[in-house]
Amino acid sequence: MTTSSFRAVPKQRFYFETWNRKLSVCPARAIHGLRRWQRGAVMSLLFTDEEFQSAWRELDEPQLQGGWELFTETMGVKIYRLLDKETGLYEYKVFGVLTTCTPELCADVYMDLTYRKHWDGYVKELYEKDFGGQMAIYWEVKYPFPLSNRDYVYVRERRDLDVDGRKIWVILARSAPETPCAEKSGVLRVKDYKQSVALETDGAGGTKVFMNYFDNPGGMIPTWLVNWAAKSGVPGFLSDMQKACSKYNTYCQKK
Repeated sequence: MTTSSFRAVPKQRFYFETWNRKLSVCPARAIHGLRRWQRGAVMSLLFTDEEFQSAWRELDEPQLQGGWELFTETMGVKIYRLLDKETGLYEYKVFGVLTTCTPELCADVYMDLTYRKHWDGYVKELYEKDFGGQMAIYWEVKYPFPLSNRDYVYVRERRDLDVDGRKIWVILARSAPETPCAEKSGVLRVKDYKQSVALETDGAGGTKVFMNYFDNPGGMIPTWLVNWAAKSGVPGFLSDMQKACSKYNTYCQKK
């Protein structure tokens, strides 16, 4: 597959072709998607085409050269890690399958911040707002006592791609430390965070998933907690997300 064969489906066409279908199934989901398209028209070019292409290509050819090592494999999920020599922390790549939900539904659930507060027990606070002319997301994450909670201020972008007839959903996010959002007393701000997610049908009614993430939580984090987050937290998150997908239409209809 050549670089020239990659193209993004124009947002106008994608959203308005699917808007009526979503409206009949889940009105709140349709309205959420329309608002996201409107915001995207203003917040374009947060990420480059190359960044999106790099993410979805991992679905076909995992890029594990240069020191990546298999960290753990559990619940059908493989997690690889790469040592960041500057920080002493690890960057992770995750490959797996969500067997009971479609990639479009996964993308919609992943993007719905209000719904996430209903199914993700680690969320203390989560919302998107205009910070002095820049749209960004504020996210406070609960940490176990006696550790301080962490919070993130970040930007993200979703693109729904057509790659030689294949539909692929990609979501990119990164910290935005320049955003004028005051830090909270007793909460540590994570200023170095990135995540990419690529979703495609597995051909059997489920979703093939690639995720790449890194964050520097700051402070003194015990090794056992870091290992737990990678070994248990990520597969657990994917399992919780799959359950959330199964309940999403019901949630939308009750709004």
